[in-house]
Amino acid sequence: MYHSHNIDFDVLFNYATMGIIIADGSGCILMANPFILKEFGYLNAEIVGQKVEKLIPHRFRSHHEQHREVYSVNPRSRPMGAGRDLFAVRKDGSEVPVEVSLGTYKTEDGQFAIAFVSFISDRKDAENALKQLNTDLEKKVEERTESLTETVRQLGEQIKEAKAKDIELQRVNNFLNVALEKEIELNELKSRFVSLASHEFRTPLSTILSSAYLTGKYEELAEQPKREKHIQRIISSANLLTGILNDFLSVGKIEEGKTSGKKIRFNIEKHIDTIISEMDGLRKKNQKIVYRHTGNVFVLTDPSLLKHIMLNLVSNAIKFSPADGEVVIQTTISKKLLVISVSDNGMGIPTSDMQHLFERFFRGSNVSNIQGTGLGLHIVRKYAEIMNGTISCRSEINKGTEFTITIHL
Repeated sequence: MYHSHNIDFDVLFNYATMGIIIADGSGCILMANPFILKEFGYLNAEIVGQKVEKLIPHRFRSHHEQHREVYSVNPRSRPMGAGRDLFAVRKDGSEVPVEVSLGTYKTEDGQFAIAFVSFISDRKDAENALKQLNTDLEKKVEERTESLTETVRQLGEQIKEAKAKDIELQRVNNFLNVALEKEIELNELKSRFVSLASHEFRTPLSTILSSAYLTGKYEELAEQPKREKHIQRIISSANLLTGILNDFLSVGKIEEGKTSGKKIRFNIEKHIDTIISEMDGLRKKNQKIVYRHTGNVFVLTDPSLLKHIMLNLVSNAIKFSPADGEVVIQTTISKKLLVISVSDNGMGIPTSDMQHLFERFFRGSNVSNIQGTGLGLHIVRKYAEIMNGTISCRSEINKGTEFTITIHL
């Protein structure tokens, strides 16, 4: 039997600005904090002892019972409904959009689940407003596109009628065509950014929220390992968000022409060794990073852009390789060339994906379950071009991938 007096009603529970529900293994509500009672319009006696399905719209209840039974067999902390919109139903029958993060813990009284419920009506309204703004912008871009297209058509007719001015008119025509392509490209980039940012930010933000709350619950010295676990989850999620923002900023600077190479003479062997040591914490258990260099160790190129390229390629090799895999880095300086290769024995890239590999926002068809923006390789290619270089790739499914950067010094 579970007794409510076994729970420490601390300030966080009673004054939290998010809903908190505690249920037993059968989905029976044992506790609900004041915030969620107010949001749903229930008194404590009306909800405690009821199944959690009482708070779920009728059309979703049978599916939720099935999901709950599966969860009870293998309980683990995670966000609910990843990739789907979730709704709850108030006492008056009105529905409200929510986000739910699940936690689980076990005592001598049995297995219990704790749900952190965020009411996101305001955010949904903001998202809808953003989508409407996006639609309005697309309409404006479409109107501008039609206007530019008509201008190009009229100029084309003038070119036929004015042979003597053919060269000048052709230059103007080319300029307008480029402007038209930029407008279309900008519209596509904006739409994909809105969609990707909304999706990629949601999971790490939910992780930070739930871990921050649970960290405050562990007050005993013996619970330090649990605190450290959630602190590491917060740090990891924050780093993930920083990486996503850095990718977007890098693409923006490249598109605006604000990124340029600076040639500095440095020891490439020491430079690569430093980069590898910085990435040691990313390695999976038993993974190895092997580095070899051939030729003169001094090179004249941009060390900052080179570091960004290496961080991206090596982190990808780690991410898409097995725990016992090996990542091999080879640098070679000969005559006026610097050749860098990064290879792994991971999952590989499908042949059908190779032609799109360096496009913005492109992600391989076999990595949809792995976090990423699809911008990394696009940025790497642009940085290689700025350094007067090229990038190539060869890969085979389940056997590995090798990227090669060739820089003309």
